[in-house]
Amino acid sequence: MIGFTFGFSSILILLVAALIASSVRIFREYERGVVFMLGRFWKVKGPGLVLIVPIVQQAVRMDLRTVVFDVPPQDVITRDNVSVKVNAVVYFRVVDPEKAVIQVAKYFEATSQLAQTTLRAVLGKHDLDQLLSEREQLNADIQKVLDAQTDAWGIKVSIVEIKHVDINETMIRAIARQAEAERERRAKVIHAEGELQASQQLLQAAQTLAQQPQAMQLRYLQTLTTIAADKNSTIVFPLPIDLVSAVMERFGKPSA
Repeated sequence: MIGFTFGFSSILILLVAALIASSVRIFREYERGVVFMLGRFWKVKGPGLVLIVPIVQQAVRMDLRTVVFDVPPQDVITRDNVSVKVNAVVYFRVVDPEKAVIQVAKYFEATSQLAQTTLRAVLGKHDLDQLLSEREQLNADIQKVLDAQTDAWGIKVSIVEIKHVDINETMIRAIARQAEAERERRAKVIHAEGELQASQQLLQAAQTLAQQPQAMQLRYLQTLTTIAADKNSTIVFPLPIDLVSAVMERFGKPSA
């Protein structure tokens, strides 16, 4: 009888120890416990030591750290009907553990699928040139749309980065030809602007020389200096028209 009593006491002590062990939860600083009582939400507890009443209460452990995942390459047709493959990376974290448990079954898979559809929808509204040159703005647009949709799940999407844009060889050659044509156009425009500015400067110089005869004489002497500096076998000295006219008037006038 004494042995039976001792054995029953040992079993009872083991049961009590197991019950206490099952009721103790330790949540790290980045973890929270969503506690349900008889199937109904009770409260969010943690971090630290948390006591859970067995059978009556259940706790779901949630990680609040930022999660990073790659969005698989998506086939996107841009607004100008160019087919490309685009992949991205998404950074998100749980900010409301209650919603992340109650409002969605698997928040990670739901966020991943939503990121894929949002990536195709947002990029499909832009041209290829915008996709290549305005990547920061597109990242912000995708992050804003995705964050608004995951807010009901207690998920905060902080960063979306487009990693790579794959374009077929035919389109790459077309882009190269377009870039070359654009460079030629810019070169012609710059050349034409230079000719326009030069003609305006020449016009101003001609008007100044016409108004100041002394400036014309100085320009004439400067031209002679430049000619003399060259090693030419024959030098032609130009004479001002007004000087020639004065000589012809003086010697060509008949005597009275």
